[in-house]
Amino acid sequence: MKQLLFVFIGGGFGSVLRFLIGKWLNNTENGIPYGTFIANILGSLLIGLILGYAAKNDAISQNQTLLLATGFCGGFTTFSTFAYENHVFLKSGDFTSFAIYSIASFVIGFLAVFAGMYLIKFM
Repeated sequence: MKQLLFVFIGGGFGSVLRFLIGKWLNNTENGIPYGTFIANILGSLLIGLILGYAAKNDAISQNQTLLLATGFCGGFTTFSTFAYENHVFLKSGDFTSFAIYSIASFVIGFLAVFAGMYLIKFM
């Protein structure tokens, strides 16, 4: 039960932060939903840093990992919003934005996870 509470609290904070970033940066006039993109890339970098640090130093407890990686990063990043925004691009016929947003999100997201884990090696 305690573990569920850690995930719940972390997820709440991550979700609120994602909402605020989306309100600030997502704008229907500029096409690409930058808020979601930035949240997903930052979340990918954070989870790489957190899990890389946990693996390297064995200094983060399972509860801390649940709070930070599963909860916060899980609530902060969002595949469902990403999928919906791509649906909107396809529905409107904006195949260029769909392709750029999808490819950039996947490639940069993966690179951010790897970068986070790589950076931890030098800390």
